Amino acid sequence: MSDEEGTRGERLRSSPSLRPREMMTRDGVTREVTTREVAMVLFRQRKVFVCALGIVLGSAALYLVAGARYQAHMQILVGRGRADTPVTAQENAPVDVTRLAITEEELNSEVELLKDAEVMRKVVEASNLAKDNWTRFLRPGEGQAERVERAARRLGKKVEIESVKKTNLIAVKYSSADPAQGAKVLQALAQIYIEKHKELHRPAGEFHFFEQQAGESRRQLEEAENNLLQFTETHSVVFAAQQRDLDLQKWSDADASYRHTQVALAETRQRVAELKKQLATLAERTTTQLRTADNPELVGSLKARLLEQELKRTELLTKFEPSHRLVMEATEKITQTKAAIAVEAANPLHDETTDKDPNYAWAKSELQHAQVELEGLEAKASATAVQVVAYLARAQRMGADAITQDDLASTEKAAEENYLLYVKKREEARMGDALDERGIVNVAVAEPPVPAALPLWSAWAVLAAGLVAGGVTGTAAAFAADHLDPAFRTPEEVLAYLGTPVLASLPGKTARGRFLS
Repeated sequence: MSDEEGTRGERLRSSPSLRPREMMTRDGVTREVTTREVAMVLFRQRKVFVCALGIVLGSAALYLVAGARYQAHMQILVGRGRADTPVTAQENAPVDVTRLAITEEELNSEVELLKDAEVMRKVVEASNLAKDNWTRFLRPGEGQAERVERAARRLGKKVEIESVKKTNLIAVKYSSADPAQGAKVLQALAQIYIEKHKELHRPAGEFHFFEQQAGESRRQLEEAENNLLQFTETHSVVFAAQQRDLDLQKWSDADASYRHTQVALAETRQRVAELKKQLATLAERTTTQLRTADNPELVGSLKARLLEQELKRTELLTKFEPSHRLVMEATEKITQTKAAIAVEAANPLHDETTDKDPNYAWAKSELQHAQVELEGLEAKASATAVQVVAYLARAQRMGADAITQDDLASTEKAAEENYLLYVKKREEARMGDALDERGIVNVAVAEPPVPAALPLWSAWAVLAAGLVAGGVTGTAAAFAADHLDPAFRTPEEVLAYLGTPVLASLPGKTARGRFLS
């Protein structure tokens, strides 16, 4: 073979482009190999295929004999438990009905509590998992704490904890070569988790705390009651607020009466003054009857005399001249008689009767009555003014006492409410401790762990998986070995490499059983 052909052979051996699953044609185009070609590769590398398949099946058989895993599982139910807060500002705290369902955050909190490092360490100590590690002989100087911590880390990785979707359940799984040990580990985990849950949700010492607070509140209640009783006795009050209200009502009535008396007093004074003015203008006595009449006897006598004189004059005129002395005397007498009659007619006789004036008597009587009433009103006004001042002073004192008494009563009531609250909370704490002692909490093991009767994987499943894995592994190993083999196996490979047609090929068997062209 020439130097050019040797160089081509070296290039063919080191060329990574010619792989078992593809072939280059004369035109330089690669194509996928067929099933027959794959079978040919497996046939050529049958020892490698059988060896790899045997190793995988042997491993599966060894797993069935010595490495079978038994999985224990349990389920924990999380519910809405006793949600009363330990301390509230009132005796009966309102129940929160807005959060009846368990939230995802609460489930995740319980999951993380199950995964807690302290919980895992306690489980390791309770199950003696630190002694089951064969690698402890590689660390002869390692202490018990280090071994427990290392075993707790391994346990945390092996235990599968997850919340079941759309439920209040938490699924816990643990695989072990010993089925009894797996159940024992989960039982210890459940017990330690519940203890941890109770410790976090109901801290210890609540009953003792409420017992001390109840005693202290009882002492404060007695002190408040004594202070209130002492104040009531020293200030001579029963209900200062009610007495203050009564005094204010009396003060208001007395003040209204005083003002009414002042108005009546002013009115009476004005009346007395007016009556005095009227009395000054009125007479004490008044004429009650007045009669006027002439003197009939005197008038009759004068008229008779006048008639007689007129008759005499007339007789004289028959005898004498009017200028005669006798006639003139008769005429003068007639004139005098008429004058006397006229005087009697102008001055008749008067009969007058008098009596006490009724207006004067009424005014005097009213004045006397008004003066008496004025004196009474003045006395009433003076007494009412004293009452107004007394009621106001008493109301002010009772107001101050009412404030102090209300303060003492409020203190006593608050002390009583605190005492009743702590007594109630002490009883709740006692009941809570009793419930906790009996394991009545808001988490429960819904499905307790039991030793698994069957391994995690059945023998047929392991063998089937081993057969599939062995087939895949053997095929991959056969193709890898065939890829690493630099020999030409088909005329197409030679044609693809040289780029010239092959005129003839002679089959031959090598030491490895391959046929060469």
